[in-house]
Amino acid sequence: MDATATPSRRHPRTLPTTKVLSFRRSRTARPNARSSGLRHFVGYPVPVSEVGRSGEGSFTPVERFIDDRAHRLLARAPESRLWKGIVEFLVFGLKQAWACIFGAAMLAVLFATRLWYPDHALLARNDFVTITAVVIQVLMVAFRLETFRELRVVILFHIVGTGMELFKTSVGSWIYQGPGVLHLFNVPLYSGFMYAAVGSYMVRVYRLFDLRFDRYPRRWITAVLAALIYLNFFTHHYIWDFRWLLLMAVVVVFGRCVMHFRIFRLRPRMPLVAAFLLVALFIWIAENLATWSDAWVYPNQMDGWELVSITKLVSWFLLMIISVVLVAWVYPPRPLDHATARTRLR
Repeated sequence: MDATATPSRRHPRTLPTTKVLSFRRSRTARPNARSSGLRHFVGYPVPVSEVGRSGEGSFTPVERFIDDRAHRLLARAPESRLWKGIVEFLVFGLKQAWACIFGAAMLAVLFATRLWYPDHALLARNDFVTITAVVIQVLMVAFRLETFRELRVVILFHIVGTGMELFKTSVGSWIYQGPGVLHLFNVPLYSGFMYAAVGSYMVRVYRLFDLRFDRYPRRWITAVLAALIYLNFFTHHYIWDFRWLLLMAVVVVFGRCVMHFRIFRLRPRMPLVAAFLLVALFIWIAENLATWSDAWVYPNQMDGWELVSITKLVSWFLLMIISVVLVAWVYPPRPLDHATARTRLR
C-alpha cells in the first residue's frame, strides 16, 4: 500500500507516513528546555541517542558534563530581554574559547618557552615545543576533548601545512630559528601543529555551533578552487601571482552562501564570506603573537619584532577555503531545514 495514500475509512486516525516523520522531526527540533530526553551543549540540541557517538552533533564526555551543568544554570536565568542578550553573548564567547582550546594551548607553550625556557638547556627549545605539542594532541584524544573523526582533519592539516612549510622556508618566505633534532630539513616538526590548531578550531566550531548553510556551492567546485589556491602558494614564486583572481573567484563561488549558527536560544546568520574574513583576522592576530614568541620570523623581523604585514590577511583568507574543503571532507555541509530554521528568531 502506498504510504502517502488517503487513510482508509476503517482506520480513520491513521496518519500518512510523511506526516508522522514530519511530526517527529518537529518534536526533536523544538525541545523543552527542561526535557530529560534532550541535551544541549549550551543551546545546541542533540537527542540523547546521539550523545557521545562519533558523527555530526556528537558530544565528547567532557562536553556532556559541561552541557549538563551549564543547562541547569541557564535554565534558571531570568527571562528579561537584557539578560537573554547577555547569555547569548557569554555562550558565544565560551563556545569560541572551547573551539580554540588546541590553538590556545599551543600559543601558551610558545609564550612560556619564549619567556622562561633556558637558553642552554640540554633539550633544544624547538624540540621541547614539538614534544609538548604531541603530548597536547594525545591528551586531547585520551581525555576525549577531541573525537577521532576530528583527529582525521587535524592529520590532514598536518600534511598540507608541512608540505607548504618545507617549500616556503626553502625560498625564504619565513625562517625558523634555533637548533633542534626534531626537524624536517629546516622546519621543526611543531610547525605542522600550528596548521593543525586551525583545523581543530574549524571542526570544533562546525560541531559546537551546529553550522547550517543556504546556497552552499557544489563541493567539487570548492575542491577545484582550493586546489588552485594551494597551487598558487607555490607557483607565484616562479610565475604571475593569481591571488587577486582567486580572491574574486572566492567571492563569486561563496558570495551567495549564508551560514546559520546556533548560540543558545538564537540561531543567527551571516554571509559565509564575512565569516572567512573574521576567522582570517583572528588567525592574523594569533600569527603576530606566534612571531613575537619566535615560533618563526619573517625576513623583516630578523632585526627585531614588528607587526606582521596586514596584507597577510589575504593569504589567511585564501587559506580558509582550503580549510573549509578539508573540513567538508569529514563534516559535509548541511542545509538549514524548516524545523531548525524556526529557532532562529525565537
